[in-house]
Amino acid sequence: MITSAANPRLKLVRRLQSRSQRARLGLFACEGEDLVEAALAAGLEPVDVLVAGESVTPELLASVSTLPHASRTIGVFRRADLPAFEERPVGLALWRVSDPGNVGTLIRAADALGPAFVALSEGCADSTGPKALRASAGAVFRVPLGAFPEPKGRRIALMARGGTPLSELEFREGDVLVLGAEREGLPPELLGQFAEAATIPLMEGAESLNVAVAGAIALYEWKRQWSS
Repeated sequence: MITSAANPRLKLVRRLQSRSQRARLGLFACEGEDLVEAALAAGLEPVDVLVAGESVTPELLASVSTLPHASRTIGVFRRADLPAFEERPVGLALWRVSDPGNVGTLIRAADALGPAFVALSEGCADSTGPKALRASAGAVFRVPLGAFPEPKGRRIALMARGGTPLSELEFREGDVLVLGAEREGLPPELLGQFAEAATIPLMEGAESLNVAVAGAIALYEWKRQWSS
């Protein structure tokens, strides 16, 4: 039973709250029985698992938690054990989506409305950060992730306005739906690289949709066309 805050296993969990340390060590920590069980079910082998009341005192485990209400379980896993990138019938490419909740939610949408992959540009939130992991609800252990330039399919820019209405676009197998950061959107220098631009029609006066909502709607429309 761990009873000291200086224990190396606890110190590792603290270090993994930092994105730079996760990248340097090639590890990440996920909190909560559901997330740890999802990782195990996907075949990931834990580097360590800490359980309150069994391997560590509840107070000490709470001290390294990032949650308002500390969970009973924290697991440490290898980033290299996450699904390797592979092409799928559809994909999401995220350009500088920096909010970890949105990144995690989009990975969850790719899992539910795919099979899809997710490609992340530089400037995107880390998919193995605490908030992104929680928002993904375990989907990060099943969805292949790649870098933004990797996908080779037809790229379709999702824009707040000015594109073809989403329901009028004829989707194809291999399409890559590209979403930009909520505030800035997709930069002009990128737009010329896309074969199509699509827009989700909104009620008059509405400014825009949350990027995770827009990505989920676009994936749903792609799946609706291909399932009919």
